[in-house]
Amino acid sequence: MLRNALEPWHLIVVVLVLVVLFGSKKLPDMARALGKSARILKSEAKAMKEDSTPTAGTPTAGAAPTSTTVPTPVESSR
Repeated sequence: MLRNALEPWHLIVVVLVLVVLFGSKKLPDMARALGKSARILKSEAKAMKEDSTPTAGTPTAGAAPTSTTVPTPVESSR
């Protein structure tokens, strides 16, 4: 039933509909914006993947700090 669902003339019709709806001047800008968004999504996914794999010697995201020092205010004598 869906064996030959997407034939070349289907793609031509889709391209013609896009040109009619958005105009030929806006299509390159839309394609450029779509590509830029895809690159950003890919880089963010890669960064998240790198963050989720801890390297040796670095604490994991949920680990508590080993020591904390809080400076105390020093009162001045006037």
